[in-house]
Amino acid sequence: MALLLAEAAKLSNDVLLKGVIAETIKDSDVLKYLPFAEIVGNGLTYNRVNAPATADWYDVGDTWAEDAPTFTQATAVLRILGGDADVDNFIRSTRMNEQDIEAAVIALKARALAWEFEDTFIYGNNTGSPKEFDGIRVLIDLTTPGSQTAIKGATGATLTLDHLDELIDKVQGGKPDLLLMSKRSRRKIKALARAAGTNLQVGRGVLGEQVDYYDDIPIGVSDWILDTHTVSGSVETATTGGTCSVVYALRFGENSVCGLSGPGLMQVERVGQLETKDATRTRLKWYCSLAAFSAVELAALFGVKD
Repeated sequence: MALLLAEAAKLSNDVLLKGVIAETIKDSDVLKYLPFAEIVGNGLTYNRVNAPATADWYDVGDTWAEDAPTFTQATAVLRILGGDADVDNFIRSTRMNEQDIEAAVIALKARALAWEFEDTFIYGNNTGSPKEFDGIRVLIDLTTPGSQTAIKGATGATLTLDHLDELIDKVQGGKPDLLLMSKRSRRKIKALARAAGTNLQVGRGVLGEQVDYYDDIPIGVSDWILDTHTVSGSVETATTGGTCSVVYALRFGENSVCGLSGPGLMQVERVGQLETKDATRTRLKWYCSLAAFSAVELAALFGVKD
């Protein structure tokens, strides 16, 4: 079973590291749910089923036909995400009466890593930006219509609950673990539920926070999912210049959508005193990537209008 960041924090005796991980997941609905598998090496190669094996009916004496599944091999390479947090020694010495300045600066840097990871989780494109990993937009391939994508209308359409149900049905292997969307889309779903004479279910999330549920599936929001996508015909053409958004349905796990990390997950490294300025540096770094082991356990509904 892959490890959640929230659980990894419990296994660390380093108070600073536990605090950094807690700060990282607190502001990210993606990192609250996404499990991570630790790997040794610079990447992971895995096989995704391209076409399953088939079966047929036969009479006595028939010649039986051989059939086997086909696979597509994919490789997820660990990428380096990180940043340095510098604290001026004078400020640290003279401004510590109200709060720990160094801890605050490191916490803000941890939040920056979380935000960058979440943005890349959605829009990462290793072809266009070789230093980052491919996000779910590339893994699903929203530019090509297929079994794991849906769109309503030639230029998008107003979201309906029927659209949401269709998206959920596209995820195989069980119900999605998360519906990920923009805040605008969540507001629309709430309005649709009220118009139907009910409200969304309310429950507790993985950190005990209040979470909205649709069809027993938690709704996660991401400020990085844009409401400016453009669509034409049956494909999405761009992420800017339009008025559409995307809703993702995801199953998480080592056989589904899973984060990849080097040993130890996120690392906090004390670089120490700097030579050229009177400051102390702490480095936050994370060797991470993303894998979709099963192509049918994630789906997208694009062309979503308010």
